[in-house]
Amino acid sequence: MRGALISAAAGTALLLFPALAVADDGGDLSAKELAQQAKDNFLKAKSVHLGYTDHSKNAAADRTKAVAMDLSLDRDGNCAGSLTMGKGGGSVELVKRGREVWMKPDAAFWKAQVPGPQGAAVAELFKDRYVHGTTADAMLKGMADTCDLAAFQKQVDSGVADDKTLTKGEETTRDGTKVIPLKGREDGKDSVLYVTSGSPHRLAEAAQKGAGTDVDLKFGDYDKPVPSKTPPADQTVEVDRLNQQLGS
Repeated sequence: MRGALISAAAGTALLLFPALAVADDGGDLSAKELAQQAKDNFLKAKSVHLGYTDHSKNAAADRTKAVAMDLSLDRDGNCAGSLTMGKGGGSVELVKRGREVWMKPDAAFWKAQVPGPQGAAVAELFKDRYVHGTTADAMLKGMADTCDLAAFQKQVDSGVADDKTLTKGEETTRDGTKVIPLKGREDGKDSVLYVTSGSPHRLAEAAQKGAGTDVDLKFGDYDKPVPSKTPPADQTVEVDRLNQQLGS
């Protein structure tokens, strides 16, 4: 579970930092200035809502790979949202507050992650319930690592600049927000960053396509608190019971 989910998280940052690192210097408000301000505001964000989708055929066919995330997360490691796996891999709801973690996989997720008849048994045993524990549990920690906004920001900030030059496009509207597209191309891949037209300039969307890659990301709710509601006790099962079931 951990590898699939963390690879999706890392992919978002890897898409961002090469494009934000280098941009052209032309114009009154240049692509470089827009990109740098968007990067700076992302690095300063205390929280953000992230939507990630991998549309590539290879990812969609892999039921062990996370192909979509819809997650609110903050720098304290709190989060709430869901992750979706490739075809047949199901999905999992995720909540983290401090060290406490709740995850609610659907039946398809259990069957894809737990091999053989045991997967069906686990799916039935924990049907429609959250598994609850802390980050001291290796499996829950692997899930919870996806919630770390600070880790995203560190990857973006530590990106090595390349020779890519971004070109500033005309103002447009995406999801009701006025944005300016910054376009670039490298290694057979086209990338575009959509930075909000108004100040503060923030990254609203990013996409990359070509050479087996087809991913997009959406960003919103900068600095808005992560939903703090946690699942009620009557809808949860402690992680020790899951570990016992898997061990048996």
